[in-house]
Amino acid sequence: MSVAAVSVVTDPNGASSDEYLVSFTDASNNKSVTQRSFNEFIHFGKLLNKEVPSAKLELPVRGAKAIFQKLNKKFYKYRLDTLDRMMKHVVASKHIMQHESVSKFLYGPKGSASGRLPSSTSEYSISSEMIGDISLGATESKLTPTDFTYIMQIGKGSFGRVYLATMNGQSNKYYAIKTLEKKKILQKNETDHINCERRVLIDNLKHPFLVSLKYSFQTVDKLYFVLDYVNGGELFFHLQRDRTFPESRAKFYSAEIGSAIGYMHERQLIYRDLKPENILLNSDGHVKLTDFGLCKDNMKAGTTTDTFCGTPEYLAPEVLKKQPYTRSIDWWCLGAVTYEMVYGLPPFYSRAVDEMYRGILYKPLKLPTSVSSEMRDFLQHVLQKNPKERLGHGESDWEEIKCHKFFRDIAWEKLLAKKIPPPFIPNLNGPTDGKYIEASFRNSPIPNSVNQAAAGTLGPDNPFDGFTFENQFSPLSFSLRESRQANFENFSEAF
Repeated sequence: MSVAAVSVVTDPNGASSDEYLVSFTDASNNKSVTQRSFNEFIHFGKLLNKEVPSAKLELPVRGAKAIFQKLNKKFYKYRLDTLDRMMKHVVASKHIMQHESVSKFLYGPKGSASGRLPSSTSEYSISSEMIGDISLGATESKLTPTDFTYIMQIGKGSFGRVYLATMNGQSNKYYAIKTLEKKKILQKNETDHINCERRVLIDNLKHPFLVSLKYSFQTVDKLYFVLDYVNGGELFFHLQRDRTFPESRAKFYSAEIGSAIGYMHERQLIYRDLKPENILLNSDGHVKLTDFGLCKDNMKAGTTTDTFCGTPEYLAPEVLKKQPYTRSIDWWCLGAVTYEMVYGLPPFYSRAVDEMYRGILYKPLKLPTSVSSEMRDFLQHVLQKNPKERLGHGESDWEEIKCHKFFRDIAWEKLLAKKIPPPFIPNLNGPTDGKYIEASFRNSPIPNSVNQAAAGTLGPDNPFDGFTFENQFSPLSFSLRESRQANFENFSEAF
């Protein structure tokens, strides 16, 4: 089962309604469209959350507050995106798909999903142009490890390795395949983090500076993430070689990184592990953030969590104090990485970890005058030890960061469209050029086990149920987004 992005229904005058379309393709490749009201989505989501405890579906805001916010462009987009993610989550889980309300929601008559009387749909028109072909997940996959040719190892993590690979029959398309050993994940009780990472990677399809997921599948003993292949090297590699970057180059990277973090925050995600090792350069010179294993979802503005995690050099003071913290710790990390790009080391760095921690907690920030006053002011404000005084702490979040005078010459629309020429282009001789990949990785032999499935079958109690994802992202979905935007503008003008 795959589901296309949820889209809004317009009336004959082009104004948006509170009705939405869900287009989907069943296992027999039959395409269908169902129309549901916002209230039906809410009823459906609440029912699943109540009767399928593992569902944990995120529901958009409703009620009087939502009525007034409906005139806000950002809120309207948030509602569409939340419904979109909700359906993505539903079809990705076998347990949820087995609930009787799912077939009722997708195939039942209008009104049946919420128990209210069916209402006439004749006053609304459904435009085929509004329906994209985004696959939001599948419960089963035809992909196996043997569908790929593994070229070389390009990375290593706590639970497995990362390989450069091509899909058989598509030798001109390259992927990074991250393999994870289920046994190690279960031993460390990291199942929730891995499943969260998968959800983040799927959502990343919509942002240019985030590594995204192409496919995911599993065998009895391993999980496989098939990801964007990014071969321009880690920012860490380039910093080691160049020691420092010119301020203009650091600003460019900081702007792209910040926009990616801001996007994640809009989706109620906190990153928690921003560091040069997790910032990759693409062959075109633009950044891509990777490794979302420490992400946490459902982190709205002001929501706190208290898990002690991250990388020592980039930990915010409140994390070190083991106090509840908000998503503003990501802005501290952005400040620490930006600082390192121009000064050569993270702020408060010391080889003695205890000494470094004391610096993060108590020592004043040193800002040599080798960079502009605007940059020093930016670093001073994002590296505030008191999180309530930190730039980006409030509800405006990324908007507050991007409005700082340090970024005043950044054309944000051009940046997101990748129309600003990068200050550095990696010197690569094709996709298989591994000069920016650590020699110990690329010279390692590829074990036979990587493309062999262990004997056995996936049981009903598989903790990674719903892990499979097959992306069929179509260019039509981009015009769909533009169409929605135009519909919203018509809706706003009506008021």
